[in-house]
Amino acid sequence: MEGATQGVVVAGDQGEGNGLTQLSFHQGVVVHQLGTAYVTDYWNHRITRWPKEATQGSVIVGGNDDGEQSNQLYYLYGLSFDRHGNLCVVDYGNHRV
Repeated sequence: MEGATQGVVVAGDQGEGNGLTQLSFHQGVVVHQLGTAYVTDYWNHRITRWPKEATQGSVIVGGNDDGEQSNQLYYLYGLSFDRHGNLCVVDYGNHRV
């Protein structure tokens, strides 16, 4: 925000790692209109959801190691919601969305 002198941490802030309070090389974030942040966690191969004012996230997609199975992701680069509220994820390592 232009002119802001302070920021607010909305996800992570506990160092790099794979815990629910940590992220590892995040590549994208979308903040839902209700304040929930959705984060691509590249090295952990997962999408985490961080409700407004949460102290830890929850894994909503992936987190089952890297791979090509339907419940696995392999290096994430971006995410967005379509007009119907569906989450779309760029799964770079598997060449799929």
